[in-house]
Amino acid sequence: MDEITKTLAQVGPRLQEVRKQHGVTLAALSEATGISKSTLSRLETGRRKPSLELLLPIAQAHKVPLDELVGAPAVGDPRIRAKPIREGGRTMIPLTRQPGGLQAYKLILPAGEQPDLKTHEGYEWLYVLSGRLRLCLADHDLELPAGEAAEFDTRLPHWFGSATDRPVELLSLFGRQGERLHVRARSVRK
Repeated sequence: MDEITKTLAQVGPRLQEVRKQHGVTLAALSEATGISKSTLSRLETGRRKPSLELLLPIAQAHKVPLDELVGAPAVGDPRIRAKPIREGGRTMIPLTRQPGGLQAYKLILPAGEQPDLKTHEGYEWLYVLSGRLRLCLADHDLELPAGEAAEFDTRLPHWFGSATDRPVELLSLFGRQGERLHVRARSVRK
């Protein structure tokens, strides 16, 4: 099976994975795209060939680039051309290309936000690049300076933002279904 055939065979499962990651039902996606539920279902199961007329509205509805949606093979340029996502003053820059598994982000969080604790499935690892991060996690209210890291189960009530009157920049690794970061280090022998 050549690279293009493999990529095309993965489009259906990838469409379903992206839709589920966004927490969208077939009915909601149908309403957002104008594509019937049965056509969307056939695309996801591989019983319908993907076409630009079908994939473009789906990519727009999920707000993802078309090449991410279909898992287009790399064309030789290893650079990640991340498009920042801005919501309410927060900037999130995706650093991973493929949906599913661990996702990496650079976050720039403004000063002045008030804690609003949330819970959801997953596991998160944070590393502060610059500024000071305030992390509210269940009964804990922590402040992390640049160079410190934290990890936690996102089923615990949590919120994080700037601890000062300046923005904070951090890296985030997030796994939806309890995936955890595993760091492997060789022991040092003396």
